[in-house]
Amino acid sequence: MKPGFILAALVMLWCGVVLADSAPVLGYRLVASYPHDPSAFTQGLIFIDGKLYESTGNYDRSTLRRVELQTGRVEQDIRLAPNLFGEGLMYWRGRLVQLTWRERLGIIYDAKTFERLDTFTYTGEGWGLTHDDRHWIMSDGTDELRFLDPETQAVTRRLPVRNGARPVHRLNELEYIDGTIWANVWRSDHLVRIAPDSGQVTAVLDLTTLYPSSERVGPEAVMNGIAHDAATGRLFVTGKYWPRLYEIVIE
Repeated sequence: MKPGFILAALVMLWCGVVLADSAPVLGYRLVASYPHDPSAFTQGLIFIDGKLYESTGNYDRSTLRRVELQTGRVEQDIRLAPNLFGEGLMYWRGRLVQLTWRERLGIIYDAKTFERLDTFTYTGEGWGLTHDDRHWIMSDGTDELRFLDPETQAVTRRLPVRNGARPVHRLNELEYIDGTIWANVWRSDHLVRIAPDSGQVTAVLDLTTLYPSSERVGPEAVMNGIAHDAATGRLFVTGKYWPRLYEIVIE
């Protein structure tokens, strides 16, 4: 069997796992779309004070950037060292915190100047990052989320994520919205809403029709990127190498 068919079969199988069991499947309404850098390998996405902040990946190409929503123009950016692969991103009390993939290194920046202020380390891989105002919440590509102490970055809790009885693997980019954790499931066009107390998936958001697979540049151009505007309730999603960023309403 050709690799492309193998990949397609795995994706279909994985989507079936995401949609299985008890969590209801939600739809969406498209509100608007905005330009997005089609060369950006989007790993982390947040919306703060009217601006998008994005972490992009790939070795020797990873960046941290501030982006104007309406135009997609990169207003400010810095490039990570060639040996670092940028991953999840969050805003924490005037600072930006960015993970790296296999380098086990977190980087803390001043949110206005992008000055590098500090670093920290962790075990395993770094994928997604968000917070609940008390803890940093981190994904590593497994079916488990880690809760970190913001001062020491020590793991204080591990949360297995389940859809009914099934573990939900490949949890990726994260966003904390109205008391729940939303996560991209890597290589699917679905987001899952996770109860932070139990780890149960309480809903699955099906976005398969948002940006058709037939229009994407390749198998790596998967959905990844959730940003919530806490001031207005707006929700934005995009993906790796996607030329558009979408504002949606969940229905």
